[in-house]
Amino acid sequence: MREEKGKSLLASPNDFIVLDIETTGYLPQWDYIIEVGAIKYEHGVEIARFSSLIQPPSDDGEYIDSYITELTGITNEMLASAPSIESVLPKLYDFLGNSIIIGHNVNFDINFLYDNFEEFLEKPLSNDFVDTMRLSRNLHPEEKHHRLSDLCERYALDYSYAHRPIKDCELTLSCYNNLLSEINDVFDNFDSFLQSRTRHSSQGVKAKDIHSEKTEFDITHPLYGKVCVFTGTLEKMPRKDAMQLVANLGGINWDSVTKKTNYLILGNNDYCKAIKDGKSNKQKKAEKLKLDGQDIEILPESVFYDLVESE
Repeated sequence: MREEKGKSLLASPNDFIVLDIETTGYLPQWDYIIEVGAIKYEHGVEIARFSSLIQPPSDDGEYIDSYITELTGITNEMLASAPSIESVLPKLYDFLGNSIIIGHNVNFDINFLYDNFEEFLEKPLSNDFVDTMRLSRNLHPEEKHHRLSDLCERYALDYSYAHRPIKDCELTLSCYNNLLSEINDVFDNFDSFLQSRTRHSSQGVKAKDIHSEKTEFDITHPLYGKVCVFTGTLEKMPRKDAMQLVANLGGINWDSVTKKTNYLILGNNDYCKAIKDGKSNKQKKAEKLKLDGQDIEILPESVFYDLVESE
């Protein structure tokens, strides 16, 4: 019983440590940690790294079997000169401090480290943590699998060098940022995402739920018949109200950017500052389509309202 284990959070912290370990097996009571990696971020910017192989017990110099070597690339020769867990854990403990930990299926890592911290340091690992697997399950309950490889495939990330802790930390961070980007694309913000869960809804406002309140339209209006998509948090009104404006003008709301999209309306993407280029997935896709020659315009929120008021 890990009574002092930290809490599993559904949260979007700006300051955190991404953590991953490799082990000889799946059970903390029987198996051993052979490598640990961690990357510390403040305001989305990397400030430090921790990485170390760890030599597990062995009577004959065979520390791991061929399966672990094939999976991770770690060899018995590499572990022969690795430091002991007694020398690595104090440094890791100091590195982690009281930071929130982010990881994929991170309960596995936390449980291994908790038991080893208690055995060798005589203190628990009590850091709260965010599991990107849990985040993905809440965002995409329709998906069957939420393994790190599944998320990498979803977000077009190179998974070929996975199963070494630092690389897995980098992939996990990319998945975390993409999950936040998706949440902001579907919901107004992370709080709205959390509120939708308490309402037993797995989605934010959807285009199919918005219907025009009018039966006659000005067919010369610039939004009439145009496909509109929103991303980010709008400053002036809730996204649902902005989508209603589009519908009342004879426009077509859509949830994702496609080749049929005419306008992408940008809300506040402050949360995206930690993501490469500081842009949501929708904006990145719209920019690519525009470069490919598609008839799509990317509008700031203020320009959208100017367009709404056009005569």
